[in-house]
Amino acid sequence: MNTAVETSNWPLPANGLRFITTPRLRRLLARQPLAAGCFPLALGFYPEAAGHRMQRQQPDDHLLIYCRAGRGWLDSEDGRLEVGGGDLLLLPKGQAHAYGADAERPWTLYWVHFDGSLCEDFLRLLGPLRLRHIGVQPRLLADFDALLGLHRQGLNLPHFIHAAHQLQALLSSLAILPARANLKSGRVLDVDAVQAVMRAHLHDSLNLDQLAAQFKLSRFHFAKTYRALTGHAPIQDFINLKMAHACRLLDQGTLEVRQVGEQLGYDDPYYFSRLFRKVVGMAPSHYRALHQG
Repeated sequence: MNTAVETSNWPLPANGLRFITTPRLRRLLARQPLAAGCFPLALGFYPEAAGHRMQRQQPDDHLLIYCRAGRGWLDSEDGRLEVGGGDLLLLPKGQAHAYGADAERPWTLYWVHFDGSLCEDFLRLLGPLRLRHIGVQPRLLADFDALLGLHRQGLNLPHFIHAAHQLQALLSSLAILPARANLKSGRVLDVDAVQAVMRAHLHDSLNLDQLAAQFKLSRFHFAKTYRALTGHAPIQDFINLKMAHACRLLDQGTLEVRQVGEQLGYDDPYYFSRLFRKVVGMAPSHYRALHQG
């Protein structure tokens, strides 16, 4: 494992923070079963980072950047991307990149370099987007602040094991944060808003054309954008929400399986049972039997 972490030499102000896990602790973490999957190598907070700029040709670790305010840019194999407040950047190991603060409105950002045997699995969970707009999320800001609290704990392995779990929790939480896409038409597709429409129709049917029309998009662009933001087809997510509600109704134990299907807009109980089995992995009657003990 490479023990060098390449961070910028941006001059740190009094209210900024830059903290690097020592080589000794990195070696211990890489061998520690409770931390080896994913652990922080370096982390920091740069407020209004005027003049901040970095370029890496062959990065040896993964990098997560969260822009809290201001603006910046990212150059990668996808070309130049503009970065603003509420944007999340995920820069994988081995992929060349350069980034920097906007000259007029420099960004304020949190960042963490990380590595470990399970990092690729976490990245797959987060999906393919290199730049994701999630908005300014108070919970995420608190998670970063908690992780940065590591610099006050001394160089003790248990604190770094705990920080590894904080980082893993932070990464997994990103996979369920609502995402938004700014479309060329000037409109915004908000996954939370789409799923709110889905939940309002759990008791009836809703097809792709109807969903797309709600957000004034073509069927093709709606489905493509939704999948890019979530990694799932919209109708599959709608069915998953329906089956989750079916599980709740079955857990309550007051309705027959046929009635549960009818509550969700399925007049054919056999079709409902087949769909439930496909999503949940067992028949509705078997699911209910599991929860009678």
